[in-house]
Amino acid sequence: MQINFEKVNLCSRKLITKIYQTAMIETQNNLDGSVVTVTFADEKRIKELNEQYRKVNRATDVLSFPMLDIVYPHKLNEYENEKSPDNTLYLGDVVICPKIAKKQAKEYGHSKKREIGFLALHGLLHLLGYDHIEKEDEKIMNETAEEILSKLKIKRAKNV
Repeated sequence: MQINFEKVNLCSRKLITKIYQTAMIETQNNLDGSVVTVTFADEKRIKELNEQYRKVNRATDVLSFPMLDIVYPHKLNEYENEKSPDNTLYLGDVVICPKIAKKQAKEYGHSKKREIGFLALHGLLHLLGYDHIEKEDEKIMNETAEEILSKLKIKRAKNV
C-alpha cells in the first residue's frame, strides 16, 4: 500500500503507516497497488470540507472521501479492473483534524497518538466499505478497529 501524506508530521506518518499496513492484512484487503492520501487539516479547513461535502456546518475529527463504491464485506481484489494504467487502485482520501483529536484524547482519557491512530483507521475502514449507519454495521466496524489497534498494542491508555 502506498500512502501519500499531506501536512502530516513524521511521528504520525510512522504510526498511520503501521496501522494501515496491519489493517490491510487483517481485513484481507492487502492488494498491491492500493493508494490512499492522508491529510491533516486545521479546524477551519475541515469545517469547510464538512459543509461542502456533508452539508454539516461544524468542524469534525475525520472525513473520508472514497473513490470506490465498496460495501463491506466486499474486498479490494474485486475491484482490480478499476486499477489505473500504472497498476494503482486509488482508494480515496482521509482528512484528520489533529486539534480536535487532541481534545477528544483528553476527553476519552488516552493519548493523542492513540486518537490520531483511531481516526486514521476509522477513515481507512470507510474507504474499504465499512460504515456505522446501522447498529450491526457499527458493531462490525468498531470491533474491526479495536482488533487492529489491539494487535498493535495501541490501547485506550494514557501511555500509548
